[in-house]
Amino acid sequence: MHTIDELLATNRAFAASLPVGHLDVRPRRRLAIVTCMDSRLDVFAALGLRFGDAHVLRNAGGAVTDDVIRSLAVSQRRLGTRDVMLIQHTDCGMSALTDDGFRAELQAATGVAPSFAIESFTDLDMSVRQSILRVRRSPFLEHRDVVRGFVYDVDTHLLREVEVDERATGSGLR
Repeated sequence: MHTIDELLATNRAFAASLPVGHLDVRPRRRLAIVTCMDSRLDVFAALGLRFGDAHVLRNAGGAVTDDVIRSLAVSQRRLGTRDVMLIQHTDCGMSALTDDGFRAELQAATGVAPSFAIESFTDLDMSVRQSILRVRRSPFLEHRDVVRGFVYDVDTHLLREVEVDERATGSGLR
């Protein structure tokens, strides 16, 4: 049996264990979380969230990209979220590559340079700060006052908040 077939069987058992019911599309906690796609991060368990509590947006590195801004705009303007929590993590694969190196690797393998940003980083806290500022400065988002960033330690499972002083960072962040 293939992995996906195993997952489908698990899903049938999961669905059978729950009552049939409809959750509102609007997250109960009015919260959107942006985090990494890393399989070691169980966001719902780590934060004590339940189904229907929050929108969770995941990508490589937990970077705030144009697509994340798009999703946050829909989340806020159409689905009622207000607070934004950003979570990146220790031992992230995005810190083990470079934008130029990975771009060259993709171009060599495909013959086409990717049009998307790679978003690698060497300084985890700076990456979190950059993401916070991207959310706070986006004209497409209505609610930018409660935007907080964190680093999740994959060994201890604890969150550490990353502070940002917009005056000190100026325009040095991309």
